[in-house]
Amino acid sequence: MNDVASFKDYRPDNNEMLSEALRGLLANPKTLPCKYFYDEKGSNLFQQICHLPEYYPTRTETLLLKSIAEEVAEMIGPGCQMIEYGSGSSEKMYIILKALIEPESFTAVDISKEHLLSVTKALTNEFPKLKVHAVSADFVYPFSVPEMIGDGMRVGFFPGSTIGNFTSDSAIDFLQGTREVVGRRGAMIIGLDLKKDERILHAAYNDSQGVTAAFNMNLLTRLNNELGATFNLNEFCHKAFYNSEIGRVEMHLKSLSEQTVRLGPETISFKKNETIHTENSYKYGMDEFIELAERAGYKTLKSWSDPDKLFGIYFLQGIN
Repeated sequence: MNDVASFKDYRPDNNEMLSEALRGLLANPKTLPCKYFYDEKGSNLFQQICHLPEYYPTRTETLLLKSIAEEVAEMIGPGCQMIEYGSGSSEKMYIILKALIEPESFTAVDISKEHLLSVTKALTNEFPKLKVHAVSADFVYPFSVPEMIGDGMRVGFFPGSTIGNFTSDSAIDFLQGTREVVGRRGAMIIGLDLKKDERILHAAYNDSQGVTAAFNMNLLTRLNNELGATFNLNEFCHKAFYNSEIGRVEMHLKSLSEQTVRLGPETISFKKNETIHTENSYKYGMDEFIELAERAGYKTLKSWSDPDKLFGIYFLQGIN
């Protein structure tokens, strides 16, 4: 039986989290880093979001992956090394792994240690011949992966339209960083949410069960529990909307009153209706992303979308 081959732990300490939180909350407008959504509770809430009826991206991307998995496997070839950025539950990676031709190894990269360990253990049991590695890291920054054995392709997998959290310039920087990870012969498979009717987007980020709101509010819970902040959760609410001029969904936490909050050595003042900007989710046209990838040094070998043009998947390879 194959055990998880390696595990490298990354966990931001309280000083790092406090520094980043204060930097954002003392700015104008106020912000908080979206990476802090994903503690154990936040990761579980996000998994619930993925199964909500209003939240189309997960089920649409999953069905699309199932329909193209064999074609993707042929493009990758045998003996590959797969690396998943922000692995979460790795349900989509499972679809690809089942189709691959004798993959050499799989490396899961995620900031949430708890999810990472359970996912890699499950994949180890499901694919006993596969070398499984776990890297707990903030993948925005450089991280190391096990050395490649054999002549197979090294392929990064970045599903869920997580790349939409970046501005276009930051997305280019991220993709340029992936080229160093996958190498000159390597490739990236990117899942991307496409531009669509604003009503569909609004419903997806303002679900009727309030799970997305709880996910957003969990940021404040973390600051209270881990950094001793004094946020009154009853005085904030979730706000999400599509900014059509910029082409992104924005998530905010809105202050319901004029109030002050203590965090570390600082007292932070809020006006009524002032917001903390917590996340962006940029939406692209199919051709828009192809052009962005080219600016990052990738050519699009193939792209696919569902019949309703809700979601796209891109197979990218470096331009030598």
